[in-house]
Amino acid sequence: MNAGHQTTRRLAAKAGKPICRSCKDTLSRNYASTAAAAVQTEDQVSQHIPPVAQTSSQTAYGVNAGVVLSRPPQITRDLHPFESAFFLYQRRLNERSALPFTRYFYYKDRTPADREWKRKIKQRLTPARDIGRYKGYGEEAWNDEVLVGAKESEFNWQVERLLEDAETTGAEDQPPGSSETTNSAVTQKKVEHEAVERPMSRITEADKKNDVKSLNRALQRTLYLLVKDKEGRWMFPQDRLQKETLKEAAQRVLEYAVGVNMNTWVVGNVPIGHYQQDYAKSLKTDAGLNELGLKTFFMKVRIMAGQANLKENQFGLKDFKWLAKEEIQKEVEQDYWRSIKNMLAER
Repeated sequence: MNAGHQTTRRLAAKAGKPICRSCKDTLSRNYASTAAAAVQTEDQVSQHIPPVAQTSSQTAYGVNAGVVLSRPPQITRDLHPFESAFFLYQRRLNERSALPFTRYFYYKDRTPADREWKRKIKQRLTPARDIGRYKGYGEEAWNDEVLVGAKESEFNWQVERLLEDAETTGAEDQPPGSSETTNSAVTQKKVEHEAVERPMSRITEADKKNDVKSLNRALQRTLYLLVKDKEGRWMFPQDRLQKETLKEAAQRVLEYAVGVNMNTWVVGNVPIGHYQQDYAKSLKTDAGLNELGLKTFFMKVRIMAGQANLKENQFGLKDFKWLAKEEIQKEVEQDYWRSIKNMLAER
Protein backbone atom coordinates (compact mmCIF):
# COMPACT_ATOMS: atom_id res chain seq x y z
CA MET A 1 0.00 0.00 0.00
CA ASN A 2 1.44 3.44 -1.03
CA ALA A 3 1.69 6.55 1.18
CA GLY A 4 -1.31 8.27 -0.44
CA HIS A 5 -3.56 5.32 0.24
CA GLN A 6 -2.48 5.18 3.91
CA THR A 7 -3.24 8.93 4.35
CA THR A 8 -6.69 8.52 2.78
CA ARG A 9 -7.42 5.60 5.11
CA ARG A 10 -6.53 7.59 8.22
CA LEU A 11 -8.65 10.60 7.18
CA ALA A 12 -11.63 8.37 6.42
CA ALA A 13 -11.34 6.69 9.79
CA LYS A 14 -11.33 10.07 11.61
CA ALA A 15 -14.37 11.30 9.65
CA GLY A 16 -16.33 8.15 10.39
CA LYS A 17 -16.70 7.32 6.70
CA PRO A 18 -16.55 3.77 5.35
CA ILE A 19 -13.19 2.53 3.99
CA CYS A 20 -12.26 0.00 1.37
CA ARG A 21 -11.92 -3.70 2.12
CA SER A 22 -8.15 -3.83 1.61
CA CYS A 23 -7.63 -0.98 4.10
CA LYS A 24 -9.88 -2.73 6.63
CA ASP A 25 -7.87 -5.98 6.37
CA THR A 26 -4.64 -4.04 6.85
CA LEU A 27 -5.97 -2.38 10.02
CA SER A 28 -7.10 -5.76 11.40
CA ARG A 29 -3.66 -7.26 10.86
CA ASN A 30 -1.90 -4.33 12.52
CA TYR A 31 -4.20 -4.43 15.55
CA ALA A 32 -3.71 -8.23 15.91
CA SER A 33 0.09 -7.88 15.81
CA THR A 34 0.02 -5.12 18.41
CA ALA A 35 -2.26 -7.16 20.72
CA ALA A 36 -0.05 -10.25 20.40
CA ALA A 37 3.02 -8.22 21.34
CA ALA A 38 1.20 -6.82 24.38
CA VAL A 39 0.13 -10.31 25.54
CA GLN A 40 3.69 -11.64 25.15
CA THR A 41 5.03 -8.81 27.28
CA GLU A 42 2.44 -9.53 30.00
CA ASP A 43 3.38 -13.24 29.95
CA GLN A 44 7.03 -12.38 30.43
CA VAL A 45 6.18 -10.21 33.43
CA SER A 46 3.94 -12.88 34.97
CA GLN A 47 6.71 -15.53 34.55
CA HIS A 48 9.37 -13.22 36.05
CA ILE A 49 11.53 -13.44 32.94
CA PRO A 50 13.86 -10.43 32.97
CA PRO A 51 14.46 -8.51 29.76
CA VAL A 52 17.59 -9.38 27.83
CA ALA A 53 19.00 -5.92 28.43
CA GLN A 54 18.97 -6.40 32.23
CA THR A 55 21.84 -8.89 32.30
CA SER A 56 23.19 -7.67 35.63
CA SER A 57 20.11 -8.92 37.51
CA GLN A 58 20.29 -12.55 36.20
CA THR A 59 20.84 -15.33 38.72
CA ALA A 60 22.29 -18.78 38.20
CA TYR A 61 23.98 -21.77 39.85
CA GLY A 62 27.56 -22.84 39.32
CA VAL A 63 28.04 -26.36 37.91
CA ASN A 64 30.52 -28.88 39.31
CA ALA A 65 31.52 -32.28 37.98
CA GLY A 66 31.78 -34.90 40.73
CA VAL A 67 33.22 -38.42 40.60
CA VAL A 68 31.83 -41.45 42.45
CA LEU A 69 34.83 -43.76 42.13
CA SER A 70 34.14 -47.28 43.40
CA ARG A 71 35.86 -50.64 43.77
CA PRO A 72 33.32 -53.47 43.29
CA PRO A 73 33.18 -56.54 45.59
CA GLN A 74 36.01 -59.03 45.07
CA ILE A 75 34.45 -62.06 46.78
CA THR A 76 30.96 -63.35 47.49
CA ARG A 77 28.97 -61.76 50.28
CA ASP A 78 28.90 -63.13 53.80
CA LEU A 79 26.30 -65.79 54.47
CA HIS A 80 23.18 -64.92 56.37
CA PRO A 81 22.80 -66.96 59.60
CA PHE A 82 19.80 -68.69 58.04
CA GLU A 83 21.84 -69.67 54.97
CA SER A 84 24.61 -71.07 57.17
CA ALA A 85 22.12 -73.13 59.20
CA PHE A 86 20.46 -74.38 56.00
CA PHE A 87 23.85 -75.51 54.68
CA LEU A 88 24.32 -77.66 57.80
CA TYR A 89 20.81 -79.01 57.40
CA GLN A 90 21.59 -80.08 53.83
CA ARG A 91 24.76 -81.81 54.98
CA ARG A 92 22.92 -83.82 57.60
CA LEU A 93 20.13 -84.63 55.16
CA ASN A 94 22.80 -86.05 52.87
CA GLU A 95 24.12 -88.10 55.79
CA ARG A 96 20.72 -89.61 56.47
CA SER A 97 20.46 -90.60 52.81
CA ALA A 98 23.78 -92.43 53.15
CA LEU A 99 22.74 -94.42 56.23
CA PRO A 100 20.75 -97.18 54.48
CA PHE A 101 23.85 -98.25 52.52
CA THR A 102 26.52 -100.38 54.15
CA ARG A 103 30.18 -99.79 53.51
CA TYR A 104 30.18 -102.77 51.16
CA PHE A 105 28.05 -100.72 48.82
CA TYR A 106 31.08 -98.46 48.35
CA TYR A 107 34.08 -100.69 49.10
CA LYS A 108 34.88 -104.36 48.76
CA ASP A 109 35.44 -106.21 52.01
CA ARG A 110 39.02 -106.59 53.29
CA THR A 111 40.50 -104.07 50.89
CA PRO A 112 42.70 -101.09 51.86
CA ALA A 113 39.80 -98.75 51.16
CA ASP A 114 37.57 -100.82 53.46
CA ARG A 115 40.13 -100.71 56.28
CA GLU A 116 40.49 -96.93 55.89
CA TRP A 117 36.68 -96.63 56.08
CA LYS A 118 36.67 -98.55 59.36
CA ARG A 119 39.38 -96.33 60.83
CA LYS A 120 37.65 -93.11 59.85
CA ILE A 121 34.23 -94.25 61.02
CA LYS A 122 35.67 -94.62 64.52
CA GLN A 123 36.89 -91.04 64.42
CA ARG A 124 33.96 -89.43 62.64
CA LEU A 125 31.19 -91.51 64.21
CA THR A 126 29.31 -90.95 60.97
CA PRO A 127 29.31 -92.72 57.59
CA ALA A 128 29.53 -89.48 55.61
CA ARG A 129 31.81 -86.47 55.79
CA ASP A 130 29.34 -84.61 57.90
CA ILE A 131 29.88 -81.67 60.22
CA GLY A 132 29.81 -82.57 63.87
CA ARG A 133 29.32 -85.94 65.53
CA TYR A 134 26.08 -87.71 64.70
CA LYS A 135 25.12 -91.35 65.33
CA GLY A 136 22.37 -92.30 62.97
CA TYR A 137 21.71 -95.65 64.65
CA GLY A 138 22.14 -94.53 68.25
CA GLU A 139 19.57 -93.74 70.89
CA GLU A 140 19.94 -90.02 70.19
CA ALA A 141 19.60 -90.37 66.42
CA TRP A 142 16.46 -88.25 66.50
CA ASN A 143 18.22 -85.40 68.30
CA ASP A 144 20.07 -83.83 65.35
CA GLU A 145 18.61 -80.32 65.43
CA VAL A 146 21.09 -77.44 65.77
CA LEU A 147 20.32 -75.08 68.62
CA VAL A 148 20.26 -71.31 68.11
CA GLY A 149 23.74 -69.92 68.67
CA ALA A 150 25.44 -73.31 68.52
CA LYS A 151 28.97 -73.37 67.11
CA GLU A 152 27.89 -75.95 64.52
CA SER A 153 25.84 -73.27 62.77
CA GLU A 154 28.86 -71.00 62.23
CA PHE A 155 30.21 -71.09 58.70
CA ASN A 156 33.89 -70.87 59.68
CA TRP A 157 33.48 -73.74 62.13
CA GLN A 158 31.87 -75.86 59.42
CA VAL A 159 34.73 -75.18 57.01
CA GLU A 160 37.34 -76.12 59.63
CA ARG A 161 35.58 -79.40 60.39
CA LEU A 162 35.43 -80.35 56.71
CA LEU A 163 39.13 -79.58 56.31
CA GLU A 164 39.96 -81.52 59.45
CA ASP A 165 38.08 -84.52 58.10
CA ALA A 166 39.82 -84.30 54.74
CA GLU A 167 43.25 -84.15 56.39
CA THR A 168 42.59 -87.15 58.65
CA THR A 169 44.42 -90.33 57.60
CA GLY A 170 42.65 -92.69 59.99
CA ALA A 171 45.84 -93.86 61.69
CA GLU A 172 45.78 -91.35 64.54
CA ASP A 173 43.76 -93.54 66.94
CA GLN A 174 45.43 -96.90 66.16
CA PRO A 175 47.61 -98.52 68.87
CA PRO A 176 51.36 -98.45 68.12
CA GLY A 177 52.86 -101.61 66.59
CA SER A 178 49.62 -102.84 65.04
CA SER A 179 49.58 -103.99 61.45
CA GLU A 180 46.99 -101.40 60.55
CA THR A 181 49.19 -98.67 62.02
CA THR A 182 52.17 -99.86 60.00
CA ASN A 183 50.18 -100.02 56.80
CA SER A 184 48.60 -96.63 57.43
CA ALA A 185 52.02 -95.12 58.15
CA VAL A 186 53.26 -96.37 54.81
CA THR A 187 50.15 -95.01 53.17
CA GLN A 188 50.60 -91.69 54.96
CA LYS A 189 54.15 -91.36 53.69
CA LYS A 190 52.97 -91.91 50.15
CA VAL A 191 50.31 -89.17 50.32
CA GLU A 192 52.16 -86.61 52.45
CA HIS A 193 52.79 -84.45 49.37
CA GLU A 194 49.04 -84.35 48.60
CA ALA A 195 48.18 -81.69 51.13
CA VAL A 196 44.62 -80.43 51.37
CA GLU A 197 44.29 -77.01 49.78
CA ARG A 198 42.87 -74.63 52.35
CA PRO A 199 40.70 -71.68 51.21
CA MET A 200 42.06 -68.18 51.58
CA SER A 201 40.82 -66.19 54.52
CA ARG A 202 38.03 -63.69 53.92
CA ILE A 203 39.65 -61.38 56.46
CA THR A 204 42.80 -59.65 55.19
CA GLU A 205 45.62 -57.90 57.03
CA ALA A 206 44.07 -54.57 56.01
CA ASP A 207 40.84 -55.64 57.73
CA LYS A 208 42.69 -56.51 60.92
CA LYS A 209 44.52 -53.16 60.92
CA ASN A 210 41.44 -51.24 59.72
CA ASP A 211 43.54 -49.63 56.98
CA VAL A 212 40.95 -47.40 55.25
CA LYS A 213 43.51 -46.36 52.61
CA SER A 214 43.89 -49.92 51.35
CA LEU A 215 41.82 -51.46 48.59
CA ASN A 216 42.54 -54.89 50.05
CA ARG A 217 39.89 -54.62 52.77
CA ALA A 218 36.16 -55.37 52.98
CA LEU A 219 36.51 -57.60 49.93
CA GLN A 220 32.81 -58.55 50.04
CA ARG A 221 31.71 -54.88 49.93
CA THR A 222 31.80 -51.97 47.47
CA LEU A 223 34.29 -49.28 48.52
CA TYR A 224 34.08 -45.61 47.46
CA LEU A 225 36.83 -43.00 47.31
CA LEU A 226 36.33 -40.01 49.63
CA VAL A 227 38.72 -37.04 49.77
CA LYS A 228 39.24 -34.30 52.36
CA ASP A 229 39.21 -30.76 50.91
CA LYS A 230 40.91 -27.57 52.15
CA GLU A 231 38.11 -26.83 54.61
CA GLY A 232 38.36 -30.31 56.14
CA ARG A 233 35.12 -31.63 54.62
CA TRP A 234 34.89 -35.19 53.33
CA MET A 235 33.30 -35.56 49.89
CA PHE A 236 33.71 -37.13 46.49
CA PRO A 237 36.35 -35.56 44.16
CA GLN A 238 34.86 -32.61 42.25
CA ASP A 239 35.73 -29.46 40.31
CA ARG A 240 34.08 -26.71 38.21
CA LEU A 241 32.77 -27.81 34.85
CA GLN A 242 34.72 -26.17 32.04
CA LYS A 243 34.21 -26.26 28.28
CA GLU A 244 33.84 -30.06 28.32
CA THR A 245 31.34 -32.84 28.79
CA LEU A 246 30.67 -34.39 32.18
CA LYS A 247 32.50 -37.56 31.11
CA GLU A 248 35.58 -35.57 30.09
CA ALA A 249 35.34 -33.57 33.32
CA ALA A 250 35.26 -36.79 35.41
CA GLN A 251 38.46 -38.01 33.80
CA ARG A 252 40.14 -34.65 34.36
CA VAL A 253 39.01 -34.44 38.01
CA LEU A 254 40.45 -37.87 38.76
CA GLU A 255 43.78 -37.01 37.16
CA TYR A 256 44.08 -33.66 38.97
CA ALA A 257 42.83 -35.00 42.31
CA VAL A 258 44.32 -38.45 42.86
CA GLY A 259 46.98 -38.79 40.16
CA VAL A 260 47.41 -40.86 37.02
CA ASN A 261 48.44 -44.16 38.63
CA MET A 262 44.96 -45.64 38.36
CA ASN A 263 43.21 -47.55 35.61
CA THR A 264 39.62 -46.28 35.72
CA TRP A 265 36.50 -46.59 33.59
CA VAL A 266 33.74 -43.97 33.39
CA VAL A 267 30.41 -45.82 33.34
CA GLY A 268 28.06 -44.05 30.94
CA ASN A 269 27.71 -40.48 29.72
CA VAL A 270 25.03 -39.18 32.09
CA PRO A 271 25.21 -38.39 35.83
CA ILE A 272 23.77 -40.75 38.45
CA GLY A 273 22.73 -37.96 40.84
CA HIS A 274 23.40 -34.41 41.97
CA TYR A 275 23.94 -32.30 45.08
CA GLN A 276 22.77 -28.68 45.43
CA GLN A 277 24.60 -26.31 47.76
CA ASP A 278 23.02 -22.86 48.36
CA TYR A 279 25.14 -19.91 49.44
CA ALA A 280 24.13 -17.78 52.40
CA LYS A 281 24.63 -14.76 50.12
CA SER A 282 24.78 -14.71 46.34
CA LEU A 283 28.16 -14.08 44.69
CA LYS A 284 28.86 -11.88 41.67
CA THR A 285 30.60 -13.75 38.85
CA ASP A 286 32.87 -12.37 36.12
CA ALA A 287 29.99 -12.70 33.66
CA GLY A 288 27.86 -10.34 35.75
CA LEU A 289 25.59 -13.06 37.14
CA ASN A 290 24.46 -13.50 40.73
CA GLU A 291 25.53 -17.06 41.66
CA LEU A 292 23.13 -18.54 44.20
CA GLY A 293 25.11 -21.74 44.85
CA LEU A 294 26.64 -24.86 43.31
CA LYS A 295 25.09 -27.90 41.68
CA THR A 296 27.39 -30.94 41.55
CA PHE A 297 26.53 -33.67 39.04
CA PHE A 298 28.15 -37.04 39.83
CA MET A 299 29.52 -39.47 37.27
CA LYS A 300 29.93 -43.17 38.07
CA VAL A 301 33.50 -44.47 37.70
CA ARG A 302 35.06 -47.87 38.45
CA ILE A 303 38.69 -48.48 39.40
CA MET A 304 40.30 -51.48 37.69
CA ALA A 305 43.84 -51.22 39.08
CA GLY A 306 46.20 -48.82 40.85
CA GLN A 307 45.81 -46.59 43.90
CA ALA A 308 45.05 -42.96 44.74
CA ASN A 309 47.96 -40.57 45.29
CA LEU A 310 47.48 -37.01 46.60
CA LYS A 311 51.12 -35.86 46.42
CA GLU A 312 50.64 -33.83 43.23
CA ASN A 313 46.92 -33.05 43.45
CA GLN A 314 45.86 -29.62 42.18
CA PHE A 315 42.87 -29.13 44.47
CA GLY A 316 44.65 -28.85 47.80
CA LEU A 317 43.25 -32.15 49.06
CA LYS A 318 44.56 -33.30 52.45
CA ASP A 319 43.57 -36.96 52.76
CA PHE A 320 41.59 -39.83 51.21
CA LYS A 321 39.76 -42.96 52.33
CA TRP A 322 38.16 -46.02 50.74
CA LEU A 323 34.88 -46.55 52.60
CA ALA A 324 31.72 -48.64 52.42
CA LYS A 325 28.27 -47.03 52.35
CA GLU A 326 27.59 -47.01 56.10
CA GLU A 327 31.12 -45.73 56.76
CA ILE A 328 30.57 -42.78 54.42
CA GLN A 329 27.52 -41.67 56.39
CA LYS A 330 29.71 -41.15 59.48
CA GLU A 331 32.18 -38.90 57.62
CA VAL A 332 30.15 -36.57 55.39
CA GLU A 333 27.70 -33.80 56.31
CA GLN A 334 24.05 -34.72 56.68
CA ASP A 335 22.69 -32.67 53.77
CA TYR A 336 25.43 -34.10 51.55
CA TRP A 337 24.56 -37.63 52.70
CA ARG A 338 20.86 -37.19 51.90
CA SER A 339 21.77 -36.34 48.31
CA ILE A 340 24.27 -39.15 47.68
CA LYS A 341 22.97 -42.11 49.70
CA ASN A 342 20.72 -43.44 46.92
CA MET A 343 23.66 -43.52 44.52
CA LEU A 344 25.60 -46.03 46.63
CA ALA A 345 25.27 -49.82 46.62
CA GLU A 346 24.21 -51.67 49.77
CA ARG A 347 27.02 -54.21 49.41
